[in-house]
Amino acid sequence: MGARLVLLGPPGAGKGTLAAWLTEQHGLAHLSTGELFRQQIRRRTALGNTVSRYVTSGQLVPDELVVRVMTSQLTRPLLRRGFVLDGFPRTTAQAQGLERFLESRNAPLTAAIALTSPVPVLLKRLSGRRVCGKCGAIYHVRNIPPKRAGICDRCQSALIIRKDDQADTIRQRLRIDRAQAKPLLTYYRRRGLLHGLHADSSSGRMFTRATRLLRVQGWLNARDGARA
Repeated sequence: MGARLVLLGPPGAGKGTLAAWLTEQHGLAHLSTGELFRQQIRRRTALGNTVSRYVTSGQLVPDELVVRVMTSQLTRPLLRRGFVLDGFPRTTAQAQGLERFLESRNAPLTAAIALTSPVPVLLKRLSGRRVCGKCGAIYHVRNIPPKRAGICDRCQSALIIRKDDQADTIRQRLRIDRAQAKPLLTYYRRRGLLHGLHADSSSGRMFTRATRLLRVQGWLNARDGARA
């Protein structure tokens, strides 16, 4: 049976990047809260319609509903394969709901991996986004740079920095995230499931550290160990 993992960490820490790598290298299913919500809404399922009403009205989706949407994807074949959750759980109530579901399937959570990065590193990653003020195309000064600095490839208009991507706004987002994350980190720490992973440098180094953690904890089967 594959590992069942939760990824925690602030915006810009690299949760999506690590989740994609775990899927590619170790065969774990990657479940993203945002993507699953969008799928449910696009398909106009009963859950999707309910989620849509909260989202369009600017309200937070209730914990119970978030748990229902996420656990609806955790089929028995997927539980055997193993998975990595990105963006869920976000609250202690959601973590408790996930725990009850997994225990009812005799497939308890393997671990919660908390990615950590210094604030200057997070600021550098998050503040690199640039947006075309005319056509809306999105770039990143390091990851997706335009052909000409400050100029949109599509329409040749000037690129701008949105308020959400300005340093002061990012710092505020990180402060809020840090405060909201404390109860969840405490929850998993008390259950002996919390493991830290430094994500303060390149993706390659983060992947190396992740592989080491998986091996040391015995979360890799023989096939995974050989491939890593």
